Amino acid sequence: MKTEFYGPDAAEVFRTAGGTGPIAERIWPDLTVHPADLQVEKTAATAFFPGRCSLPDDLSARAIDTVLIAGTVTNVCCETSARDATTHGFRTIMVADANAARRDDEHNATLHTFYRSFGDVRSTEDVLDMIKASS
Repeated sequence: MKTEFYGPDAAEVFRTAGGTGPIAERIWPDLTVHPADLQVEKTAATAFFPGRCSLPDDLSARAIDTVLIAGTVTNVCCETSARDATTHGFRTIMVADANAARRDDEHNATLHTFYRSFGDVRSTEDVLDMIKASS
């Protein structure tokens, strides 16, 4: 990962940017993790590339058909994961105000393209309303 561009020292900084050790110990301390929650590590720009992350198989095994995309960077990892999730057959929603990019124009261009061609774009409030309505 990035070794050929930046060298092994910089590659290691990128690789360990999210911390090291068990995933449960690297999750934000104010986030409540329940025993049934799925925890996977993404090792590429997408969480849905075969062989790089178990997420597609894990979701399918749980009969999950809808994916919510939130995180950084909207126009890099978030967009890549969202497109790949759609390709895997998941109903995919990019949560507009739960994604971030370096610049608003990059963020908005990605959301526009995704909505026009791949899946849905909703606000957090809309998503929560949809979840409540389906419960």
